[in-house]
Amino acid sequence: MLDETLLDAPDDLALADRRGLLRGAAEAGARVRTAARHAAEAGIADLRPEGRPRAVLVAGPGTAAAGVADLIGALAGAAAPVVRLQPTGVAPAAGALRWALPGWAGSVDLLLLPTTDGAEPGLAVLAEQAYRRGITVVAVAPKASPLAETVNGSHGLFVPMATAPNETPDEYAESIAASPGALWALFTPLLALLDRVGLIEAPPETLEKVADRLDRTAERCGPAIATYSNPAKTLAAELADSLPLIWTEGYAAGPAGRRFAAVLAELAGLPALAAELPEALPAHGVLLTGDYAAGADPDDFFRDRVDEPQALRARVVLLRDRPADGLTAAPAARELALGHGTAISELEPEEGSDLETLAELLAVTDFAAVYLNLATPGRTPH
Repeated sequence: MLDETLLDAPDDLALADRRGLLRGAAEAGARVRTAARHAAEAGIADLRPEGRPRAVLVAGPGTAAAGVADLIGALAGAAAPVVRLQPTGVAPAAGALRWALPGWAGSVDLLLLPTTDGAEPGLAVLAEQAYRRGITVVAVAPKASPLAETVNGSHGLFVPMATAPNETPDEYAESIAASPGALWALFTPLLALLDRVGLIEAPPETLEKVADRLDRTAERCGPAIATYSNPAKTLAAELADSLPLIWTEGYAAGPAGRRFAAVLAELAGLPALAAELPEALPAHGVLLTGDYAAGADPDDFFRDRVDEPQALRARVVLLRDRPADGLTAAPAARELALGHGTAISELEPEEGSDLETLAELLAVTDFAAVYLNLATPGRTPH
């Protein structure tokens, strides 16, 4: 169960944060600025592409790479299909993972390789295969990684992954790929690249605004801010011992919700389901009436539960961005949840560009997942 007293004990949170997850969340804005500078130094701003790629392929391991692919797909919209190449292998280890190019991929396509490791032989093999087919390859990985040599050697473009000041590669490796810092370190250079090729609007001034929004959100969600006025701590407290049903509305909220479900599982050990409105209502509606309903098993109220784990109860998390065409299913979502006695949490970003609102949703939910990790006994490794 969540230790809510720990949420308002910043010094104790810092002691529990052995992998620097809070630091990664707090420094997301700085990571964007560093990553944007690395992208410029790598020559992305000087690129003169002949046209848009037919398709964008994304290959990389873990939650961060999956999130990057999902975010790029949402932002690119109909400009080009974005396909994540799923890894195969006998274990989730760098040496065991393999990726394969689809048969149709060729010289008019773009292959992106975001990874916090860079030692995956499978990615090196993939880059070499892409080069032989004439596919343009762009990688973001640690500076001294084997993948850097492979991509540079195959005439691809390599961008060093941004790390925090005084952070060594070994320290970064101790943090897992779901870290908030990892997402922005990999995502930002690719935003700059896709702006140059005309798939996404992310010029330098927009990336600076994204960094500013992340900084402001970190100030509101930081460990020194009390729970009652801290949206991330409040959300963490509300989700403790629940089954989060993450319902999203607006194209930017979709990937933010799916990432939130992924990091809740990986960081906080909390199962969660994500779906987009309005289809979330029939997809998850039965969960509000079955074993996960707020008032489930009323006849069993007086049973002795001392030696039994607390049953999970569904809680709706409504993440909203600007809905398409001004149409919204939020009232129907609230009516369904409250009609079944299910509590609902809502997050809606302040006005801004698509990337700014996306950044705010990602930042608040990342902070919430980190707080759940740190304030739940047994979730933080020693």
